[in-house]
Amino acid sequence: MSTPTDASPRYTLAQMVLYMLRLGALGFGGPVALVGYMHRDLVEQRGWVSESDYREGLALAQMMPGPMAAQLGIYMGYVHYHIMGATLAGIAFVLPSFLMVVGLGRAYAHFGGLSWMQAAFYGVGAAVVGIIAMSAYKLTTKTVGQNKLLCAIYLTLAIVTVVTESEIAWLFIAGGLVNWFVVARPKWFNKGGLNAAAAAHLPVASGVLSGLDWPLLGQIGLFFTKAGAFVFGSGLAIVPFLYGGVVTEHHWLNDKQFVDAVAVAMITPGPVVITVGFIGYLVAGFAGACVAALGTFLPCYLFTVLPAPYFKKYGKLPAVKAFVDGITAAAVGAITGSVIVIARRSIVDWPTVLLALVTALLLWRFKKLQEPVIVSAAALTGLVAYPLIRSHAI
Repeated sequence: MSTPTDASPRYTLAQMVLYMLRLGALGFGGPVALVGYMHRDLVEQRGWVSESDYREGLALAQMMPGPMAAQLGIYMGYVHYHIMGATLAGIAFVLPSFLMVVGLGRAYAHFGGLSWMQAAFYGVGAAVVGIIAMSAYKLTTKTVGQNKLLCAIYLTLAIVTVVTESEIAWLFIAGGLVNWFVVARPKWFNKGGLNAAAAAHLPVASGVLSGLDWPLLGQIGLFFTKAGAFVFGSGLAIVPFLYGGVVTEHHWLNDKQFVDAVAVAMITPGPVVITVGFIGYLVAGFAGACVAALGTFLPCYLFTVLPAPYFKKYGKLPAVKAFVDGITAAAVGAITGSVIVIARRSIVDWPTVLLALVTALLLWRFKKLQEPVIVSAAALTGLVAYPLIRSHAI
């Protein structure tokens, strides 16, 4: 049922898979940075994916529940190679960081904690703010531009995200509807025929792991499937949901272990939501990590590939294009707001302020500078500076 794009692909499926493997292995900065990398690499530099296809993918990732960066990566694979491309791109994107967090989980369990993590994250967290600020700036200028209505939608979502420190799913849909009604007002609206209004089709995922024989793995599977199926927005949006289930409800981890799990996700490349692999490992070993990751990512995969053919088939219609543009402006506004939310947690003193500013300036000045180099330098800076700052404070 899939509909090919107008242009033939300028790349092979193997090239896309290798790119996603590299992004999953070296892509630091969380969801905001990752979607920025995909735009820079796949749209601007390589020309593998068109601007319109990228916008459709970003809008779909924001409309559907699940981690945004992973869904966009899946959609990038779908654009020219459909189900096979989406499947392989999704696996390639998630696999490197999954293996890393499982390795760190094993070390954490064996040594009783990772004391260096807080020091490394002190530096990395500040550098990440600079990275995602530059990504948000590029996305804003590219997708919103000088359009006053899109700017209004963008600013509204940015402010709401900063104030509430969360991404409100229905506001993305509202942004799309507002732009649709203004830019490509449907005929039935002018006639007052409200009964002809179209309904949004949002499929609901079911717990795919409910039939497992092992009680603990079954609980893990059901909980993380629910997390992947019902949490909207970026990977960071899943953190409060995970805390409520992992710490408060099931008591699988204590507060310190959960904070360490989030820190592991932030200092490793790939999607932030890969913290579920670390959590699953601490709860039930390698099997727990696999079940947690599968439960989280399977819904987001289905929520991408099932509606994708309809996005490809009807995405060029004026009404659909206006709707997608509105959702995209809302999504980028939320991404920009999340930069401030993350900065509140990572920028804690003058050294971190300086590190974030230096990162942004380096990326502005040197366009080809690789983010992993910055992140590595920031981690080393944190390992050296954090103990000195703590001792001075004491």
